[in-house]
Amino acid sequence: MQLQEKYINLLTDFGFKRVFGTEANKDLLQHFINLTLPEKHKVKELKYSDKEKIGTQSDERKAIFDIYCTTVQGEKIIVELQKTKQEYFKDRSIFYSSDIIRSQAPQGVWDFQLTPIYTISILDFVFQEQIKISNYIHKVQLRDEQGYVFYDKLHYIYIELPKFKKRLEDLETELDKWLFIIKRLHELKNRPKILKDPIFDKIFQTAEIANYSKMERNQYQESLKYHRDLVNSLNYAEKQGIEKGIEKGIETTQLAIIKNCVEEGFTLKQISKITSISIDDLKKIIEKQGWKKIE
Repeated sequence: MQLQEKYINLLTDFGFKRVFGTEANKDLLQHFINLTLPEKHKVKELKYSDKEKIGTQSDERKAIFDIYCTTVQGEKIIVELQKTKQEYFKDRSIFYSSDIIRSQAPQGVWDFQLTPIYTISILDFVFQEQIKISNYIHKVQLRDEQGYVFYDKLHYIYIELPKFKKRLEDLETELDKWLFIIKRLHELKNRPKILKDPIFDKIFQTAEIANYSKMERNQYQESLKYHRDLVNSLNYAEKQGIEKGIEKGIETTQLAIIKNCVEEGFTLKQISKITSISIDDLKKIIEKQGWKKIE
């Protein structure tokens, strides 16, 4: 496979880990994290932690690329890129953060004081129940019925990347620029003027394929191939689902029309003209449904 792009795709496992998951680029991860957190929760320094504590199952690794880190204050942060829709994704994110909660318990007597946990999920899909909501960043905490924060040590931040549709000329904040880079860096031929901020120097240098060794390019090619295969599979499945839904809708509508026509005493010829279904097929449908026979 011949690479045509100048920069890597950050939505691949290779690209995501290259920018966010290496010790040399830890400052990039910290900068991105701080843009998503409230001012009082800004991270001053962090270190990468054992990812196995998250408990992610091996088969999920194909669609979930995650990084687990700890701040010098002991706060736990999960940053993940979720590639595919999962029916109970919100449940899953709560479940895995609970692993981090339980891992804080020492042996022996303990007063149950916990350190804060942040889960930042970059989603390459849209929550089904929020399709019509334009807001693409959701910050979730435990709140009481009046809306006041009840517990300030659990934070869930979900970013629905497909809803982020800003063009280069629309970018205003540093977070805007980050999300644009995450979503569309691989489409760029050269570095745009609006992305000349010093913090992004390292991203463009890290992401430029020409700077990679032959082994690294091969690794990226494999990761890119998997990413494209996954995207194609998802698009095909979605298209098939839509087409089946349309077919089912047409079938249901036609059956209702045929039934009404039969009950109103229409002839087969008249129903055929209305529905564009042949007389022979109409006979089979009517017989299968158990409706009264007509001529």
